Amino acid sequence: MEAWRCVRRGYGRCVVGRGRYPMLPHHQKSLGRDWTAPWENLQRCCWNRHISSCMRWPGHYSRAPYPYFSSRHFSLNWRPPCLFESRTQFQYWNWTPDNLSQTSLIHLSSYIMNSEGDEPSSKRRKHQGKGTIKRHWEYICNHNKEETKILGDKNDDPICGDSENKFDFSVMSYNILSQDLLEDNSHLYKHCQQPVLHWSFRFPNILKEIKHFDADVLCLQEVQEDHYGTEIRPSLESLGYHCEYKMRTGRKPDGCAICFKHSKFSLLSVNPVEFYRRDVPLLDRDNVGLVLLLQPKIPSAASPAICVANTHLLYNPRRGDIKLTQLAMLLAEISSVAHQKDGSFCPIVMCGDFNSVPGSPLYSFIKEGKLNYEGLAIGKVSGQEQSSRGQRILSIPIWPPNLGISQNCVYEVQQVPKVEKTDSDLTQTQLDKTEVLVTAEKLSSKLQHHFSLSSVYSHYFPDTGIPEVTTCHSRSAITVDYIFYSAEKEGVAGQPGAEVALVGGLKLLARLSLLTEQDLWTVNGLPNENNSSDHLPLLAKFRLEL
Repeated sequence: MEAWRCVRRGYGRCVVGRGRYPMLPHHQKSLGRDWTAPWENLQRCCWNRHISSCMRWPGHYSRAPYPYFSSRHFSLNWRPPCLFESRTQFQYWNWTPDNLSQTSLIHLSSYIMNSEGDEPSSKRRKHQGKGTIKRHWEYICNHNKEETKILGDKNDDPICGDSENKFDFSVMSYNILSQDLLEDNSHLYKHCQQPVLHWSFRFPNILKEIKHFDADVLCLQEVQEDHYGTEIRPSLESLGYHCEYKMRTGRKPDGCAICFKHSKFSLLSVNPVEFYRRDVPLLDRDNVGLVLLLQPKIPSAASPAICVANTHLLYNPRRGDIKLTQLAMLLAEISSVAHQKDGSFCPIVMCGDFNSVPGSPLYSFIKEGKLNYEGLAIGKVSGQEQSSRGQRILSIPIWPPNLGISQNCVYEVQQVPKVEKTDSDLTQTQLDKTEVLVTAEKLSSKLQHHFSLSSVYSHYFPDTGIPEVTTCHSRSAITVDYIFYSAEKEGVAGQPGAEVALVGGLKLLARLSLLTEQDLWTVNGLPNENNSSDHLPLLAKFRLEL
């Protein structure tokens, strides 16, 4: 009782460890194993009391289900180094059992990490631990060229012009964090309460978000195959979605999914893209993409199809050559799928985790349609590396000719050479001209694509210039997730690839606001008890002019 009294009064520090447990029932023998205590004892000691938040969860945790109360025994699958801080640092961790007569979950709240080493110094700050991040819809009506009207947090869409002969739809892009990848990279989540990292806790939260936003098209990354088959796909189908999935190659257990509402679209084609190529040494990574061609369901008017692409590019910041090549492969597939008989492209929405930051060469290539990479350091492509010291320069060309993709990011037509003359029949002048042409083509350092793409997000808050953040964990908080779309632009004739015109284009009506790094750390970063991925979902509303 003296030990409990010193804790309640905030005197000193009582430590549990090294084989002695002065504050636990006598039958607890070993620190670091699963332990149980009779409910009566726990109730007597803890009921309606506050337990210090410095009772923390270590980086490694059991695969057992989310801890629970039962009517007879209390069981926790964790290793509790119970460090009780002084009164000045005393925080609260509320334990609230539901329906004590049955097995029930513990609600963990107000979790604060005060121990050195739990979190990098750059992220060590005052966390509220509990709370809901506030995101609102930003409605954009481009009636005037330079005017962007933000209507803020409203449930109803504003009236952006006449809605007749128009098709409105919404798109969500969301990296939901594969459970296997989470567990393989536990060092990124040392700031988290361990119970919120269990899939049994995370999936209901993710599904709740998807249901709440009710997007017409979902582009999901890091979708684990076993969870997709048993939980994700059945749950989404019950919500009216049709689901298509492409798993990563090799032994990687996750992949990309595109799901769309039956009520809004019909499926025209499914086109998976594998970035691994056995015959190209550069492409030895197992990332994938998925491209769908969807037909809007509009009974009163004909409309062009919409091409929706989803991908998750390689993470490695030092392999910009692989990232650019993967992107070129995805763009080539999009070009093939979106190309129409009259030579134009249908509207395009390209989503995903591109593992590149705003303003980087890869990002600029997507938006501007061109990139001269001569002299570019391989680690500078994605903008994740601060220093290019010791890094090699991108080779020219980046990928070999046998990949079958041109510097314009389209599939090259494989032509069978006509055997009309032998080599001996060619003059030396003809051979020299052929060699010069081939060499000039191979040495081109300019990439190009034929799409006019814009980003849904501006990536910086206009009033402060503070960066928006799409992912946040113990090591970083940056933007790597995007929704790009075929925008309505004036003066398209001056754009790269303008010789191939877009049909109409898409108008951005609204976007779900993003947050700053500081905003996210007020709720203990990501994942947390309300947001169960280390990425935020991106959401946009578009209008297709018919």
